[in-house]
Amino acid sequence: MPDVLVLVGTRKGLFVLQSDEQRRDWEVRGPFCEGWPIFHAIYDDGTIYAAAASDWHGTAIWRSSDLGETWEHSSEGLAYPEDGPKLTKASSLMKVNGTLYAGVHEPGIFQSADGGLTWSYFSGVEYEPARKAFMKPNSSPPGDLGVIALWNHPDDPQRMIANVQGFGLFMTPDGGTTWEPRNKGFRADWPQEDPDWQYCIHKVVTSPVDAERLYTQTHVGMYRSSDWGGTWEEITPGLPSEFGFPAVAHPHERDTLFLIPVDPNHARSTPGRLVVYRSRDAGDSWEELTNGLPQENAFLGVLREGASADTLAEPGIYFGTTTGQVFASPDAGESWSEVATHLPGIASVEAYAV
Repeated sequence: MPDVLVLVGTRKGLFVLQSDEQRRDWEVRGPFCEGWPIFHAIYDDGTIYAAAASDWHGTAIWRSSDLGETWEHSSEGLAYPEDGPKLTKASSLMKVNGTLYAGVHEPGIFQSADGGLTWSYFSGVEYEPARKAFMKPNSSPPGDLGVIALWNHPDDPQRMIANVQGFGLFMTPDGGTTWEPRNKGFRADWPQEDPDWQYCIHKVVTSPVDAERLYTQTHVGMYRSSDWGGTWEEITPGLPSEFGFPAVAHPHERDTLFLIPVDPNHARSTPGRLVVYRSRDAGDSWEELTNGLPQENAFLGVLREGASADTLAEPGIYFGTTTGQVFASPDAGESWSEVATHLPGIASVEAYAV
């Protein structure tokens, strides 16, 4: 078994990257999942799960219990009733205490208690009037991703936060029965019907060292929270752009995180040079990490689920681009190398020490 496993979801299937703890030489396998677009993939308790959506075949969750050697998928129960909204894709996955959750579009959450064999409706993030707005036809932002992320508080699995694309964060204290906004402190550069919601939250990460510490990259700024999203404080100063998609929390250092800012205009790419920004003081200051990254003619995009870290003593940091490159650092960002290239456009990267 490899020491490090990196799951790369692309427009044309899932790729599996494997290496030893040195993380210098990589084996790249794939594509798997028969070329389905993969929006997110995770590894848990020996099984890979991949959220897929095809214009021809619909939505399904693929799974492999042997690191990708064999695969099966199911969509049984992964649908709204006939008189309900159309479920177009599964965008995010999370597993908690043996239950697998899938965030979907139209915005909602489904669950599976049998490892993805069968599915049932869990919640629609029932907070009005936000739900009334995000369930309107044609109201979703580009991509139609719906619930783009879901995570729980490690001390209380009933407490969860859902990120609804283009509308903001919503928290349930009771396992999906009731929901409330979790957006206090964010900025919005557009008219709002209600300041409690209507925020475009791109990515939220939790510090593995302190569950209360969250970081988020939004459409208009980078923020941190010390109370599990109850309030947010902006930490954008020092970055070249207030816009970006991914964020990565250091697995062992509470106040260390990594970002990849991009052009906030229509380009949505790095401005000719590829730079990862690191903060060691929770966003009070930032430093550029460029060793091994292209610094000329590098106009690359990295999506919200496109970066991750493993959990080795000196963690590896990884990110994938919309043009099919995977970059890796075995030393927490000090040096980088391109470990895979010419892949299809990358939507997600998740790294694991196994």
